[in-house]
Amino acid sequence: MGAQPTKQTREHRWNLRVDREEDEIVRAASTAAGTNYSNFVRDAAVTEAQRILADRTEFLLDEEEWRQLNELLDRPPRVPPGLRDLFSRPSVFE
Repeated sequence: MGAQPTKQTREHRWNLRVDREEDEIVRAASTAAGTNYSNFVRDAAVTEAQRILADRTEFLLDEEEWRQLNELLDRPPRVPPGLRDLFSRPSVFE
C-alpha cells in the first residue's frame, strides 16, 4: 500500500465579497487550470503577494536585526571552489 498524502490543516479563513462577474471569471479560470476554486484563489493571492513584496527596497529593522545584518555584510566573501573553477575556464561566448 502506498503512502497517503497528509491533509494540511489550515488555521485561518478568508471571507471575501466579490461581484458576480469576478466570481464567474475566477471560477472559469480555476476550472481551466484544473484546480478547485479555493486553491486557485489562495495560490493566486499568495503569488501576487510574493511578487509585490519581492519589489520592496526598504526594510525596517530594529537595533538587533540591524546589527546582525551589518555583521553579515561585513564578513569577507566566501568563494565556493566550484565557482572559482567555473570562472577560471574560458567563456563559451568568446
